[in-house]
Amino acid sequence: MRIVVDDLSGPEIAALLTDHLSDMAAHSPAESMHALDLDGLRRPEITFWSGWDGDTLAGCAALKQLDDEHAEIKSMRTAATHKRRGIASILLRHLLAEATARGYRRVSLETGAGEFFVPAQKLYAAHGFEFCDPFGDYRLDPYSVFMTRTL
Repeated sequence: MRIVVDDLSGPEIAALLTDHLSDMAAHSPAESMHALDLDGLRRPEITFWSGWDGDTLAGCAALKQLDDEHAEIKSMRTAATHKRRGIASILLRHLLAEATARGYRRVSLETGAGEFFVPAQKLYAAHGFEFCDPFGDYRLDPYSVFMTRTL
C-alpha cells in the first residue's frame, strides 16, 4: 500500500469521509460525535494521509498535534472494499512511526463506546494503546472511550 500526505481535495477522500461521518452519526449522538469533516481536517495542526492500493483508495488516517509531545489520532477509516485486509494496522503503524519521528512522547485517541466501536478498540489495544481519562478538550462522555500510548 502506498501512503501519501493528502490535501483532501480528491473525490475519493470526500466520499470516504462522508461515509465515515455518516457511520459516526448513526452510532453517536451529535454532541458526542468528534469526527472531523473536510474543513476540520484541513487545519494546520493536522496531517492527513490516504492509503492507496494501486489507484483505489484503501483507507485514511490523520494525526493532530496537541502540543510538542502529544498527538491525537483522527479519522482512521478503511474503505468498505478493503475491510479485513490489515489496512487499519498498516495506517496505524504509519501514524505511530510518524509520531515518533516528530518527537511526540504520547499518542491518544477518542473513539466510540458502543458495540459498533469494539473492533476499533481492539485494534488500538493490539497496538499498545490503553484506556485513559479524557485528554485535551474532551470531557467524560458515556458515548466516548479514550485511549493512549506512550512512545
